[in-house]
Amino acid sequence: MAKDKKLVEAITSMEEDFTQWYTDVVKKAELMDYSSIKGCMIFKPNGYAIWENIQKQLDARFKETGVENVYMPMFIPESLLEKEKDHVEGFAPEVAWVTQGGLETLQERLCVRPTSETLFCDLYSKIVQSYRDLPKVYNQWCSVVRWEKTTRPFLRSSEFLWQEGHTVHATAEEAEERTIQMLNVYADFCEEVLAIPMVKGRKTDKEKFAGAEATYTIEALMHDGKALQSGTSHNFGDGFAKAFDIQYTDKENKLQYVHQTSWGVSTRLIGALIMVHGDDSGLVLPPKVAPTQVMVVPIQQQKEGVLDQANALKERLRKEFRTKLDDSEKSPGWKFAEQEMRGIPTRIELGPKDIEANQCVIVRRDTREKIVVSLEEAETKLAEVLETMQTDMLERAKKFLAEHVSDARTYEEFQDAVENKPGFIRAMWCGNLACEEKIKEDTTATSRCMPFEQEQISDVCVCCGKPAKKLVYWGKAY
Repeated sequence: MAKDKKLVEAITSMEEDFTQWYTDVVKKAELMDYSSIKGCMIFKPNGYAIWENIQKQLDARFKETGVENVYMPMFIPESLLEKEKDHVEGFAPEVAWVTQGGLETLQERLCVRPTSETLFCDLYSKIVQSYRDLPKVYNQWCSVVRWEKTTRPFLRSSEFLWQEGHTVHATAEEAEERTIQMLNVYADFCEEVLAIPMVKGRKTDKEKFAGAEATYTIEALMHDGKALQSGTSHNFGDGFAKAFDIQYTDKENKLQYVHQTSWGVSTRLIGALIMVHGDDSGLVLPPKVAPTQVMVVPIQQQKEGVLDQANALKERLRKEFRTKLDDSEKSPGWKFAEQEMRGIPTRIELGPKDIEANQCVIVRRDTREKIVVSLEEAETKLAEVLETMQTDMLERAKKFLAEHVSDARTYEEFQDAVENKPGFIRAMWCGNLACEEKIKEDTTATSRCMPFEQEQISDVCVCCGKPAKKLVYWGKAY
């Protein structure tokens, strides 16, 4: 048992050091490894399989709204990037440049895409001529490069995987509708599949995307009380259209500029899964996104018939569930610890006594509850357990979120909340950039979003005391 225990003890307690706990989990659950390039990580099978499930299910939701997938080049000519001034300035510190091809110096530097607005704009300027060509609702799954100073696996890396949607519309109303629609697609997906509740709202002008007219966000709350921006949707208005001369002829035969949107989520969603649901034994994955939903663990597998019965059960279950069999020669305790570390939602224990009694034991990863079921009912009961677990995980996350939102009406209350009440702080704001910057300088808390459902919890700004304009969610963030 000492060896079995050692696997779990290798994880730092999240209460002791949350940052180290996170690093321990991503390493020991074998989600990723560090590469020889600083700030870039290797996705191992366990980690990439989670991303594949996110991609598959989110992509299906996109397509239900009319989205079509494309793929754009990795490189952007400097002259193209510079067409939109605000956009360039926003990304300049993070851009990686290619200056040489083969043995020759390039005549023009090429940017390794930090995002692809300019490439899509260049395409749309060529293929959009008439109102009949609109809308174009494109998305691409790809990697992007941003030369980050500080990196952390899944949350912030120099190269990361994501999707970026880029759409063009005839009117401002259509663009705004698509912007909000995609934000809701993200929020619904995170809640229904990842079991993570989100706070939805609009970013302040200080926090919005470079070149955007408006940025909307979904914000999740991690176990340590910090916020994680989990997805954004941007309304670009006609700013990019004017910079790239994307015009169409309307029904009255008049030239009009298109209105654009952009929206994206990335592999930081895996970081959110870890930090919202994980515990001191490792990952806890919601069944809908878990690469393996059930691990069959034979007990005393050296005894005659046990492995055969375990294999037969696995073959039955894999027709309905993502199922694996651990027939390694490790001890059962080691297998249990390994399954828990990897966050597999359920395991099924099957030993000689179970076979004799025509039963098996289903064990939930989140609560460790053991449920004895007859072998004939294994599929039915497992489906019920997985559905219940998915629901319970969401409810626990919702409860945690609700318990970690506090209101502040004075600056003293606000500062106290930042120091002593981890989580979101709701406070009124005058709309002045100076107050937003002062709050960040004094407390390190930033504005996360102005929620769609506005309340007037005070008449004055929490910082300066002048008349308030907006309720804002504030918090420390990753």
